[in-house]
Amino acid sequence: MNTDAAKTLAQDALIWLSGDPEALSHFLAATGLSATDLRARHSDPEFLGFLLDFVLMSDENVLALAGAASVDPAEIARARAALPGGDLPNWT
Repeated sequence: MNTDAAKTLAQDALIWLSGDPEALSHFLAATGLSATDLRARHSDPEFLGFLLDFVLMSDENVLALAGAASVDPAEIARARAALPGGDLPNWT
C-alpha cells in the first residue's frame, strides 16, 4: 500500500471514529486530544498513523472500520505500516 492510499484509509478511520461517540470518547481520553486537535491534524501522516494504532488495538474496532470503509481488515494494518512509525517492530 502506498502512502496516499494509507492516508486516505486513515482519514476514513477518522470519519468512522467521529461517527461512533463511544469509540471517539475512548480515543480522546486515551490521547488527551480535543475535537479541535482532530480537525487541525486530520491530514498529518504521523497523527493518522497514531489513529490507526488506536484502531488496531481492538479487533472490534478493526472489524467496524473495515466494514464502514469496505476494506479487508488486513488493509488497516497495511495502511499503518505505510505511515510514519509503521515500520517499527511490534513487541506484543
